[in-house]
Amino acid sequence: MINLDQELVSEVKNLKLEFSDEPQPELLIKIPNSNKDVVYSVEVSTSEFTSLCPLNISQPDYATITIKYLPKEWCVELKSLKFYLVSFRNVPVFHEQVPAMILKALLELLKPNELIVEGQFTVRGGVYTKVTAIFPSEAEGV
Repeated sequence: MINLDQELVSEVKNLKLEFSDEPQPELLIKIPNSNKDVVYSVEVSTSEFTSLCPLNISQPDYATITIKYLPKEWCVELKSLKFYLVSFRNVPVFHEQVPAMILKALLELLKPNELIVEGQFTVRGGVYTKVTAIFPSEAEGV
């Protein structure tokens, strides 16, 4: 049986999301990695991501966001991750920026060994967009 930290339980239960025009990384909560002696990956995906087109904020953009990481000391608590992703709902942002924004927030929180955030955006104007942000970067010189 898992012995849950009651302060953590209370923090998760008391999460509140207030929509604004900025994502809310402060909603993210980390939980201890209880299997530090094992190398494993975590993959989380949602097909319910929405944000706003910055050129026409009456048009929502829809995406499937997939997050894959190799944890070190911490994992992300899933309810807090859901709330964070939902906080993009009223944010005017280009497709290309979304995975990088999520990657930066999770890097700061978790400091994982590896992290990949992929956004697969629904077709708009006949154009399909898939954007991937990676840590550590596979680009030369980065």
